[in-house]
Amino acid sequence: MHVTLGLKGSTSTRQYRNRLTYFPDTFEFYLDEDDFTPAGLTHLQRAIDEVKAVTPNIVLHQPMRFGDWFVEMVTPEQKMPELYRFLRFSSDKLIEIATKNNIQALLHGSYSRQTQAFIDMYPSFEHAQAVVFDRLDNYAKQGGDHIMFENSISPLFFYGDPEMDRQILERHYRLAFDTSHCFIKAHGSNTVLAESLTRLRNHVVHYHLVDSYGETHDSLPLGVGHIDWQKMLPLLNKKASRIYEINLADSAKATEMLISHAYLTALAATLK
Repeated sequence: MHVTLGLKGSTSTRQYRNRLTYFPDTFEFYLDEDDFTPAGLTHLQRAIDEVKAVTPNIVLHQPMRFGDWFVEMVTPEQKMPELYRFLRFSSDKLIEIATKNNIQALLHGSYSRQTQAFIDMYPSFEHAQAVVFDRLDNYAKQGGDHIMFENSISPLFFYGDPEMDRQILERHYRLAFDTSHCFIKAHGSNTVLAESLTRLRNHVVHYHLVDSYGETHDSLPLGVGHIDWQKMLPLLNKKASRIYEINLADSAKATEMLISHAYLTALAATLK
């Protein structure tokens, strides 16, 4: 079983050039709000062009934060106008750049740490979740084959519950599957993770492979946490891209991602 190498980094020249020395099959840019200034967008395009010389498989990850707030899909326009404008601007710009360059844009359906504060701004949880799905529906149409949505740990948009997975499948979204998010949401259940990987497999176009103890967002190297990778590896969509989303001791070096790749490659060699 061949295991492709996927690496992640910011638009820092030092970071992405370090990753390119390993000739990854997939590279994911982890963006921040500074990448969406005029100068930042110019630099981003140059970085995309440079990465394209190594691999055409590029993913642009929407900024996680704007100021002190997470860029939540559920952001209410009237109560948080500046954050809402950035959510809309960054989402539209990502789709524009991804389409122009024939690469991929990744948006989060939700996060978790501040999500309840956003939900409380709506009349009910159901209203808030309906807003999320309505916006994702629109972005799915707008982005076509250049957009994907990632799972969270929040109740608004997650993988692992059969009913939630069914709702997502009915919408025919292109999915990014973060293994640790599903595992943590399932309180460390390998059974739930395996079932969701199986249910959603044909709609998954990209994976964030990351280990966890199943309690908090710990972003561990593969083999360190409690995820049963021998069980999970055969359940991945072989056509989907993947990266290792691991906490790094030094952000300029891909060390922990490469250790995870070596672990998974060795494991794959034992599987028929």
